[in-house]
Amino acid sequence: MNKISEYIKGSIEEMKKVTWPTKKETYNYTWLVIGISIGVAIFIGVLDYFFTQGFQFLIYK
Repeated sequence: MNKISEYIKGSIEEMKKVTWPTKKETYNYTWLVIGISIGVAIFIGVLDYFFTQGFQFLIYK
């Protein structure tokens, strides 16, 4: 039981040292992640389309 309480106390002390992002930083990082995710999805979608067209050309011709 002593180890558990030491762990919890240590965790609380470490959490006090954390530098949390501001609301503006969080907002900006959220939109950055959304934008990159959409960009990667479009890129993969375009690659998938061209690979599909290429394979269909090879199979049906």
